[in-house]
Amino acid sequence: MIDRRSWLSAAALTLLAAPAAWAAGTLATVQIEELTWTELHNRIGRGSTTVLVPIGATEQNGPHMVLGKHNVRVRVLAQRIAQRLGNAVVAPVLAYVPEGAIDPPTQHMRYVGTISVPEPVFEATLEAAARGFRQHGFLDVVLLGDHGGYRASMERVASKLNREWAARPGTRVHALGEYYRAAALDFPASLKAQQFSAEEIGTHAGLADTSLALAADAALVRKDAAAARVRGASDGVAGDPRRASAELGQPGLEHIVEVSVAAIRERTRR
Repeated sequence: MIDRRSWLSAAALTLLAAPAAWAAGTLATVQIEELTWTELHNRIGRGSTTVLVPIGATEQNGPHMVLGKHNVRVRVLAQRIAQRLGNAVVAPVLAYVPEGAIDPPTQHMRYVGTISVPEPVFEATLEAAARGFRQHGFLDVVLLGDHGGYRASMERVASKLNREWAARPGTRVHALGEYYRAAALDFPASLKAQQFSAEEIGTHAGLADTSLALAADAALVRKDAAAARVRGASDGVAGDPRRASAELGQPGLEHIVEVSVAAIRERTRR
């Protein structure tokens, strides 16, 4: 009778020992969900011990931009950051985040399509994911938040786990505030330097936000709706997207990648 555990162990060892030529053709992606478990195991063994956790949001972005803007944008940016780092992989995007009370609705929950979960649920999800990554051999778990509303939650989770794990050094969790600041502060400042007004740049779904979305994936934006928007309309937009373009947004994306890569390299030095 074949011992099932021995058979599985032998099969796993066979897969893990796959020739480099075979592996090279299957491991081009940095996305965990596009890898098999043995491919990921090999990647970690070869030094890819940093995992990026992209955190988005499913929320209204005005009548001109899709509800999943943050999810798509953070996936694109996380992939670029991982590729630049060379020793990182990207976890699936977390799209369910705190967006305000449900009943009565507050914040973005006042608009159809927004999805909100309580902060304790969100934080428990981040914590469990980080514990799982530690179990599988990752040494650095980097939280990339594309939305500003849950930054405090990210910091709490990172602080809690880092305190707990301090007595048994190994994995560390990094709530990468540099990523969000590059998008929410640096990029609008660069647009202001180009003589765009603060009112036009905006803080949500305006010129800055929409330009970054267009640079990440043009399909995120309904250009006709953006161009036709009536200034001052009460439609969930804080800013003016009419002059947004991928050309404006592309330097912003590159800046986010550069800042994030530098911050991650600095934090993960051992």
